[in-house]
Amino acid sequence: MNETTSPAEPGMLPLLAAAELQDHLMTVTNDLERLQRLLDDAGEALSGHFFAASAQVQHLLRQSAERGEDGATLHEIMEHIAGAITALQFQDMATQLIAHTSQRLRNCQDQLARDTFGDDEDGTTVVEIAPLRPNPVTQDEMDAGSVELF
Repeated sequence: MNETTSPAEPGMLPLLAAAELQDHLMTVTNDLERLQRLLDDAGEALSGHFFAASAQVQHLLRQSAERGEDGATLHEIMEHIAGAITALQFQDMATQLIAHTSQRLRNCQDQLARDTFGDDEDGTTVVEIAPLRPNPVTQDEMDAGSVELF
């Protein structure tokens, strides 16, 4: 038996483990990219709805002011909408973190493939460059009034 056919040989287990790990890294990367697309779609939909609601409340505020009515309730609604829009900024930060994590995972996957399987007949294995910064997002919780944007 040779190394390519017998998983029981000592040199083969690391190769199989590396291949399995590479598959898992690829699956996680694909899942993160799918999650990013879902967050992007949800963020766009929410933004559209919040800005439309904001425009309608602004219109009602103008009408209320023209009639000399108290618009306190409408102002409260605007504060809630503004808070929701601020919360959407965290969607952007989550998207950046997912992209950063995906890039790191791709780098690990490429290095693992290069180090385990070597170059192929097409040439040198390309390894995606790892992000230089450890984390693009420093915010880890959302408190009212504490949004730190990059």
